[in-house]
Amino acid sequence: MAKKVTIRQVADEAGVSVTTVSQILNDKGGRFSQETRDRVLAVKERLHYVPDFNARNLILHSSKMLGVLIPDLRNPFFSSFIHGIQEYCRDATYMPMVFSANHDVKLETYYLGKLLEHSVDGLIIASASITAEAIDKLVKPLQVPYLLFDQNQIANLADRIEVDDYNGGLLAGQHLTELGHQKMAILLPANSTINVRERLRGFKAAIKQAGLPADNLTEIHADFSMKAGYEATQKVLDSNVSAVFCADDILAIGLYRGLNERGLHVPGDLSIIGYDDIDLDQYVYPRLTTIAQPVVEIGRESARLLVNRLEKPDIDRQLIKFPVKLVQRESTSVKK
Repeated sequence: MAKKVTIRQVADEAGVSVTTVSQILNDKGGRFSQETRDRVLAVKERLHYVPDFNARNLILHSSKMLGVLIPDLRNPFFSSFIHGIQEYCRDATYMPMVFSANHDVKLETYYLGKLLEHSVDGLIIASASITAEAIDKLVKPLQVPYLLFDQNQIANLADRIEVDDYNGGLLAGQHLTELGHQKMAILLPANSTINVRERLRGFKAAIKQAGLPADNLTEIHADFSMKAGYEATQKVLDSNVSAVFCADDILAIGLYRGLNERGLHVPGDLSIIGYDDIDLDQYVYPRLTTIAQPVVEIGRESARLLVNRLEKPDIDRQLIKFPVKLVQRESTSVKK
């Protein structure tokens, strides 16, 4: 195995100090001439020098890494969320380290600890099941800056990204009632987080606005997965409803398959509306009506706010609330 080239070798070859090489390679070499910068970079390329990560951390007191904790990378929503984070981090020269815990609370806490062990500069916590106690115990003692997304249940002063989930549920309910639907179901997890309960609260408000009795809404519990949506099909049919609001899109896509296997059609036999507006919505048939969240932008803004906090630690609390909108496609229709 070839011996790794050191920063000292690069400095000697370029005829400069180790400090000069370090500053130039870490984009802090503005005080050096262009000729010096070009010479150092040319030597780096010729010798195939790769900076030592741990040594760099010691010199700069920064890992240039952001820890990202999400509940489920298999969900296309979070894939797009990560895409937005990566877009911003690439331009800001940070590297995201992503952990997905598959909705396992113990695993989420374990991964949170591992991210801190790797000395990440900051954390984006997008898992709604992480508790305030876990954050207080693991994160705050180390004074690591963090930003919360989907964490409305934690009443603290952390930087935060929120989505107007109440209005999302309201828009879904208004859309279905305006189409003439009176008996409806909602698919959502049994132990829903605050953001999902806000969707439910908004949906109930729309039913009330339409003058319909509260018991016209049937709650059917299903975890956030296509399999759960598929397995809930019979319960949906047994509820004798004409429309279903799925609390995320992958539930709706699973329900599509269950209906198709029974020879039923969307929206002829059942209108379906989802939540998130993932890319798959435009490729299922019929295309899925949904409540859209600007997920890539949410990812970018999450990274931007965290980097801003790292660069300006004394700024006031940062809070951004994103709007949602109804995207009407072909999976909902007038009640016959």
